[in-house]
Amino acid sequence: MKIEKLKFPIGKYIPNKNPNKTLLKKWIDDIELFPARVEGLTKDIPTNKLSWKYRPNGWMVKQIIHHCADSNMNSVIRFKLALTEQNPTIRPYYEDRWAVLNDSLTDEINESLILLNGLHKRWTRLLKYLTKEQLEMEFLHPINGRKFSLAETLVFTHGIVTIIWLI
Repeated sequence: MKIEKLKFPIGKYIPNKNPNKTLLKKWIDDIELFPARVEGLTKDIPTNKLSWKYRPNGWMVKQIIHHCADSNMNSVIRFKLALTEQNPTIRPYYEDRWAVLNDSLTDEINESLILLNGLHKRWTRLLKYLTKEQLEMEFLHPINGRKFSLAETLVFTHGIVTIIWLI
């Protein structure tokens, strides 16, 4: 399989700045179910398989699971900043550096699964009640140098959730 297909199993990110209600509901439902799906995929995985890499120069399974907790925590914070401040500039983080910290290299994936469970319950509760106006709220990403609406961020998050199911 070509490396590009392994890097982008559902294709490259295509922004959708104005999703309809049906799409929004599907994305939020997928985000709500994400922790249970990850737990289902990993519940019987032997510890030695947690160090498996699904592509050359990629992350190990355990790093991906821990990354989901890190990334989704950052996403929730970005949503809350956009909802409570006027066009805030978010704080980016170096995912590759976080992925090699000791807590991302541990075989104790249950810690991240527990975190994802509670985080996604709260996040879903927040997402289900967002108004159209709130979904249009934005934050500035300083590395990209542009603003992202919450609706656009939701489609990106949904894409990440989908990729994890495919791996």
